[in-house]
Amino acid sequence: MHLSSFAPRAFRTVLPALLAAALPGVALAKDKAEEGVAREIVRGPFAQTNIGTTIYIGARGPILRPGTTVDLSVGGDVLDKPGMSASVQFTVTQAVHVANVNYETQGSLGFGPQQLIQGNTYTIGGLLVGEVSGYPVRRLGIGGRVGAGVMAAPWLMDRESRDTFVIDEAWGLQNSTAHRGVLPTIVAGPTLEYYTKLSHFSMGVDA
Repeated sequence: MHLSSFAPRAFRTVLPALLAAALPGVALAKDKAEEGVAREIVRGPFAQTNIGTTIYIGARGPILRPGTTVDLSVGGDVLDKPGMSASVQFTVTQAVHVANVNYETQGSLGFGPQQLIQGNTYTIGGLLVGEVSGYPVRRLGIGGRVGAGVMAAPWLMDRESRDTFVIDEAWGLQNSTAHRGVLPTIVAGPTLEYYTKLSHFSMGVDA
């Protein structure tokens, strides 16, 4: 299990706003007719990317350093009120981590299957995430998110080298649970989002 943390949000694209951007005169006239002013903040379907880091907790927390994480998400707002919004999104996430202890010495240190790791590690996974935000001021959203999914950490070496040099020799015939298929993943934390004056662009921070 790991917590995805401190991932700055960039490029949140709201699809209806792209049409408004393409037809500014029509959109402005409509907004003025309906609201008396041009509407700058438009919610709906969106795509976003997160760039940040992932921190592992549990048995492998001291072994793997926080790594670089890149996420790509698509989703949509399911609730849109002046003081509150909620969204659901599907996220594909990948990360690269550097190990504090290389695989050659892990066996001699007494590591068990829950701690053993190949060393530098690549992970890829998918998450379904829900987010709720409140708006203390017009352009600032403060809220929280929670999600769950699966993750895999594939071996970064050929099978013969893995079986001979790692599992047999270095780990004393033990195998790592981290590299056995898919693993459950949980994300949870606060969110902070700022809506710019461009209706199709916002930025923020997710923890």
